[in-house]
Amino acid sequence: MKEKRVKIRRKKGGVRRIKRDDLKKGIYILPNLITTMALFAGFFSIISSINERYEHAVWALIFAAVFDGLDGKVARFTKTESEFGVQYDSLSDLVSFGVAPAILVYQWALTPYARLGWLGAALYVVCAALRLARFNIQITTVEKSVFNGLPSPPSALMLATTVLFFNEMEIPLETYRPYILGLVYFLAFLMISNVKYSSFKELEVARRRPINILLLLILILILIAIKPEIMLFAIVAFFVLSGIVNLLFKSLTRKRGEQVSEVQVKEER
Repeated sequence: MKEKRVKIRRKKGGVRRIKRDDLKKGIYILPNLITTMALFAGFFSIISSINERYEHAVWALIFAAVFDGLDGKVARFTKTESEFGVQYDSLSDLVSFGVAPAILVYQWALTPYARLGWLGAALYVVCAALRLARFNIQITTVEKSVFNGLPSPPSALMLATTVLFFNEMEIPLETYRPYILGLVYFLAFLMISNVKYSSFKELEVARRRPINILLLLILILILIAIKPEIMLFAIVAFFVLSGIVNLLFKSLTRKRGEQVSEVQVKEER
């Protein structure tokens, strides 16, 4: 009797298939449990934002980002990676890093803008969904060392830590509402852009590293412990800007290279 098969994903070389019977064997508990914790944290952030408990919403998003970073690493370490886990993680990310930060920033700063405000929040959710969908179909074609476009977790953390930063510095929100609105639109388009961001996947912690790296990490942890609201904002902002700075640097380098080539061609003539 022939085995029944079901199509999962198309690739350049054809269609990858798995046995239908394999779908009935169950799922890996540990990595999917961690993903579920991230999803719960994202949902708790939504509830907290609706109840105007913004700091609780922010810290829930931070915990969601931690869990999101752990589930993939646990799956690879325990060799429990699966197609189900990949899809479940994407759905969790859409809630935790798409819907939750959009509701947070809308409730916190964008309600006075009425239609322009909720459209900005809606656009953010749409761009987060597009970014996750693009990531899923490009996962086998884009080099692992970079992300194509700003990942949704740091984008969500940029909005979340902005709330913490404003509260800690006691900055009057009324003066800076236009900048918050602009930040939402900016991050939304940055997620679906082609700006490259480092994935840090080549940074293997288990390997031997110079002691200076350990000292640097300890220093960063100390600074975060002293002023978590300010340092988390600074770290996330640095990452968001790093892709743009890298893009500008490559553009300038390319232009200089083209100018040098043109000069060499003229001299040869």
